[in-house]
Amino acid sequence: MAETAAGSPSQQTRDVKSAQKNRLADVDRETLISIYRQMLLVRRFEEKSAEAYSSGKIGGFCHLYIGQEAVAIGAISAIRKDDYVLTSYREHAHAIAKGMSPESVMAELYGKSTGCSRGKGGSMHMFDKDVNFLGGHAIVGGQIPLATGVAFASKYKGTDQVTLCFFGEAAVNQGAFHESLNMAQLWKLPCIYICENNQYGMGTSLERAMSSQDISQKARAYDIAAEFVDGMDVLAVREATQRAIERARKDYLPTLLEVRTYRFMGHSMSDPGNYRTRAEIERHQERDPIKLFSASLKEEG
Repeated sequence: MAETAAGSPSQQTRDVKSAQKNRLADVDRETLISIYRQMLLVRRFEEKSAEAYSSGKIGGFCHLYIGQEAVAIGAISAIRKDDYVLTSYREHAHAIAKGMSPESVMAELYGKSTGCSRGKGGSMHMFDKDVNFLGGHAIVGGQIPLATGVAFASKYKGTDQVTLCFFGEAAVNQGAFHESLNMAQLWKLPCIYICENNQYGMGTSLERAMSSQDISQKARAYDIAAEFVDGMDVLAVREATQRAIERARKDYLPTLLEVRTYRFMGHSMSDPGNYRTRAEIERHQERDPIKLFSASLKEEG
């Protein structure tokens, strides 16, 4: 199984702390605290969602984001309120980070009329036009062409809004991914494609599903700017997104970010995750993005 970055987990942890220490000076204190609070809020939200699901209070599908918090929080912290976000079925964190209230998101899980989709969308189909969060899409890769269309609309209207499109690595094998990247570069669309590579598509490892696992390099085929980012480092994600935003706002250029992360839970609440060893999970938990960021903040006072 591929590691999140080169070296042992202990060395990776030291590397992230060192990198974060250098980046902290570039972010104001209020933003740093907000990022940490949001990461912690999402973690606690997902833990409570798991409890509610296990006790039968919510039903249907439920895909948790525990372990991946740095990706959504880091990226969305870099955009403006009028920018757009589209994502997959693993969407609770993105919805909250974009400005939706945790109460409306949780109410949606419970199927209440006070939920963001009036209780009819559930965990995988959240939406709030007031904050430009355009879903939550259950079909693997289904959001990618939609996000491309939203970016086209922004360019057509002459605004400088950007669109963040989040998806898992399994979506890269879908034709819609390649068609969308080709169109985005051909038409110069302000779309930032963020591949949350948590290294498993359901229970299938990346190595078993993709002949070339270097996802960021796939952008070369379409002459698109791309970066590989450590998804356990929230400030690294934020900085990479800021660079992509500059390209999008200034020149209407798309970017592909491969953000290597790891989910600590199963694919969904019904997944026991027996395709992974406990030792593998524990190796990655040593690089818990919240603990890493918390430690960096404490060291800097």
